[in-house]
Amino acid sequence: MIQDGYIKISTELQQLITADQAWHYQIIPKSSTNSTLLFYVDNSINDDSLKDELELLFGKTIELERIDSDIISKSLGKYYRKKKSSINSRASVYSEKSDDFLINLINEANDIGSSDIHIETYEERCRVRMRIDGKLVERYVLNKDDYPSIINKIKIKANLDIAEKRLPQDGRIFFNTEDQKFDIRVSVLPTLYGEKVVLRLLSKDATDIDIEYLGMTQEQIANYNEGIRKPHGIILISGPTGSGKTTTLYATLKILNKEHSNIVTIEDPIEYTLEGINQVQLKESIGLTFASALRTFLRQDPDVIMLGEIRDGETAKMAVRAALTGHLVLSTIHTNSAWGTISRLIDMGVPPFLIASTLNLSVAQRLVRLLCPLCKEKVSFDSTLYPRNFKAPTNIEKHFIAKGCDDCYYTGYKGRKAVYEIIPIDHELADNIKLKNIDENEIVEVNNFKSLSDSAFELFALGETSIEEIYSILINS
Repeated sequence: MIQDGYIKISTELQQLITADQAWHYQIIPKSSTNSTLLFYVDNSINDDSLKDELELLFGKTIELERIDSDIISKSLGKYYRKKKSSINSRASVYSEKSDDFLINLINEANDIGSSDIHIETYEERCRVRMRIDGKLVERYVLNKDDYPSIINKIKIKANLDIAEKRLPQDGRIFFNTEDQKFDIRVSVLPTLYGEKVVLRLLSKDATDIDIEYLGMTQEQIANYNEGIRKPHGIILISGPTGSGKTTTLYATLKILNKEHSNIVTIEDPIEYTLEGINQVQLKESIGLTFASALRTFLRQDPDVIMLGEIRDGETAKMAVRAALTGHLVLSTIHTNSAWGTISRLIDMGVPPFLIASTLNLSVAQRLVRLLCPLCKEKVSFDSTLYPRNFKAPTNIEKHFIAKGCDDCYYTGYKGRKAVYEIIPIDHELADNIKLKNIDENEIVEVNNFKSLSDSAFELFALGETSIEEIYSILINS
């Protein structure tokens, strides 16, 4: 079936051939039986030996259906992403029984920029999905009979109990090949039809992260830099899981990482590595929690302390105590907005006067996918596309929509950018916190702070993203 200029195929058909084979022969699978494989082939290829070569390669009768070159090109771009490292053996990639299957799966995920691999089972099928630019994409369908052996191989590599199938388990794999080294966090969850595994690719080198290129405006960068250069106090970054908080924290640590500073971090997991910083992995099973690590940190003569997350009242109070005793504390917290962080800390039992005297900056952020610059299309804008209660600050007559091309694998998007809401806590705002005068809309409006929705709308107005991508941010404005 042809849709939007490309051939629509199932994951089962897609995994019959590798990306190398698809691009080399310019073929797309159409159907498969026990004895026959039918491929779409570029109609500009007139090589009579192609059929014989494919029959020799796959050991089946091959039938070819010629189709327009543009359709083949679009379909190859959508379904068969070109990878940096070539995978040579067809069996090693697509046979779940192969010892190399897991290694090649991780290599592929890393090559195409995936952050997570989901291996999951249902009543009649098993599949592998990869998260790319924040969205899950189905990559493979696995044989139901072979699924348990794949899970056991992962458990063995992560030093988990292969006999335990009733309880969740967490582990870690250190992935080390000739080309690359990184850590993988492993989470195993018992579900109705078997165990689901999520592999998160971690420990990227943080040396290339730069605060200037994350998405802050010049005014926001100025406010942020002023807040982090204070010798003591708390910097809090809020946002949901996967919104780039850790990347912002490490861009900050990179600025603060000087020879004369002692920086210690406690994280779960350690997602980046940075030379010159003392990083500690959280281990709650043996009592190494955020709060207990923070107590030890205070005896380590630190200048800067980074807590991966403030999850409870005890950790929040310890962070405030550390800031009061002359340390700069950086952490993340789960709230919907920068000013909402204040209410969250009060709910955790931190007295408002202590928040007022220690909080330097409150930051909220979200990640937004950017439209592919090569294929985005400019069209007339209809204001009914906005959320019902949203009032646009400026009138938009034209906007860009996602189309899709070979360069963006026909998703219409390429890369992501963070949008920020940054509130520097001055004397006036500190007085408001002490008096529990924390009406968010009034604070943001009176002080002319750029909210998350303002930042997202600005990105949309500049034509860098689509209305669909920022809709969820605008709806909460």
